[in-house]
Amino acid sequence: MTTGSLLVADLVIAVLATAAWLGGGAASAARRRPLALGLAAVALLATLARAITITALARAGWWFAAEKILIAGPLSLAAVGVAGPRLLWAPGDIRAVALPLLFAGYATSSALLVTILHGYPASAGAGLLAVAGVVAATVISGRALGARPSRTVSRVALVVAVAALLTGTGLTVAPGAAPAIPHGHGPPAARIADEPTRRFTLTAGTATVDAGGRIVAAWAFNEQVPGPELTATVGDVLEVTLRNRDIERGLTLHWHGYDVPNDQDGVPGVTQAAVRPGQEFVYRFRADQVGTYWYHTHSASDVGVRMGLYGVLVVRPGPVTGLDVTVPVHTLAGRPFPAPRVEQAEAGVPVRLRLINTDSTTHRYVLAGTAFRVAAVDGVDLRGPTPLVDTAVLIPAGGRYDLVFDAPATPVALFVDGRAVYSTGPVSTVTGAWPVLDPLGYGATAPVPWSRFDRTFTLVLDRGLDLRRLLPRYAHTVNGAADPDIPPQVVRLGDVVRFTIVNRSQVVHPWHLHGHHVLVLARDGEPAAGSPLWLDSFDVRPGEVWEVAFRADNPGVWANHCHNLAHADAGMTLHLMYS
Repeated sequence: MTTGSLLVADLVIAVLATAAWLGGGAASAARRRPLALGLAAVALLATLARAITITALARAGWWFAAEKILIAGPLSLAAVGVAGPRLLWAPGDIRAVALPLLFAGYATSSALLVTILHGYPASAGAGLLAVAGVVAATVISGRALGARPSRTVSRVALVVAVAALLTGTGLTVAPGAAPAIPHGHGPPAARIADEPTRRFTLTAGTATVDAGGRIVAAWAFNEQVPGPELTATVGDVLEVTLRNRDIERGLTLHWHGYDVPNDQDGVPGVTQAAVRPGQEFVYRFRADQVGTYWYHTHSASDVGVRMGLYGVLVVRPGPVTGLDVTVPVHTLAGRPFPAPRVEQAEAGVPVRLRLINTDSTTHRYVLAGTAFRVAAVDGVDLRGPTPLVDTAVLIPAGGRYDLVFDAPATPVALFVDGRAVYSTGPVSTVTGAWPVLDPLGYGATAPVPWSRFDRTFTLVLDRGLDLRRLLPRYAHTVNGAADPDIPPQVVRLGDVVRFTIVNRSQVVHPWHLHGHHVLVLARDGEPAAGSPLWLDSFDVRPGEVWEVAFRADNPGVWANHCHNLAHADAGMTLHLMYS
């Protein structure tokens, strides 16, 4: 059983225990003895079962079980300790055990709410608030059932409630205050003095486009979705002029996966101001990284990218040989985009398919009709890739895979989530049962380039109630905090930095650090065993723990966030800062 499955099982068991305790209390209050005893038995079994899941989660990592051990554990013990003995000697009038059963229900439900609304890290404030809620609910229920609580119980309830308020809820506040992130322009990079060898102009504006036979409203660069494909050869100096015609929310250009100087990174409020209607901004940088990349707005990015403000950036080592095809997969207005593409390829011609996932969720790609190799991931060539056949690849949000093969005499087709997006002819192969490539075990190994780490950070991804804004929100959190209250990671130039990224939520978080590629060290404690995998976008699935590292060699202030852009907008964004 995976850690993600354990998280789900623990949640289901907690809900079952809570419902059974409360249901038993209600049934006993209604003098329905058999039902009350049956539900109480279910509650006891579920509470004991949860002890097993919590123990298993603790073995997977303290991150997954902290609040369950420190808060849910004591509350569950109190529930069993109060309700259990009364059930063993249940009186003739079953109504007498109603309050103990309800107390047990309040204890388990309070613990459950801590996990759902608070998450990681466990805090004294959250624990006291949970206890205060249990005591208060029990006192109110006792009065409703005609049981007068003693003055001692009332005083305990008052003391716990006051202590909870004084300590603070701790719902999304990580330890320590978050230092202010500099807003405005980031540290200026040395201006490239060479004359541009490749000039492009991108004009953003509202438009209507054909999405699979239906005309839809979009936001577009140069009236097209995706925007123009920007190409360069290593050594070129690119100059891209961004103009905003009528995008009211403003926009920027972020060069996804391309490690540009910080002041060219296109993050509004950090490296530049958003480009408003009627304004323009000029980006200039040298093409010194070969590979497949893409660009997109980073201002109101969740909306802007979905509406069509994205395009492809490809840097090649030299002239194109063979067939070189970019396939940027997107969902526009709820429809798969672009339309299927058919090309002819003579047998023996080398083909490179550059697969780009511009959506916020993972896509499954399969190439049917030929063997292929994964030549590069996220713009970085793999070492010793071997031929694959009848194998799928999963590409995370923002990620890119380059597939290479020699065109066979028979047709080949590329399917994304079962839909053909590229082919050289009709292919009817059934691909749904094909195994998925694990990139951590693909290709030839090489030693890790570092023997020590100068900085180590842990990011625990979760959900929690964010009370730090005027209107509360249920945020995606990092270490218990939501943007802008997440403390930044501070490094020095030259540091070797290790991240441990833990996902204790129920959804996938595709992680993306700007300005750097990270080397994958391990996943769930298992060291990477294939080609060195340098990524800028990788899926951290529920219950997974990734260890990655990089050398801090690109000074500035960099966004570090989930690339499910709705999650980033809902709080899952922090920053890496050079001191």
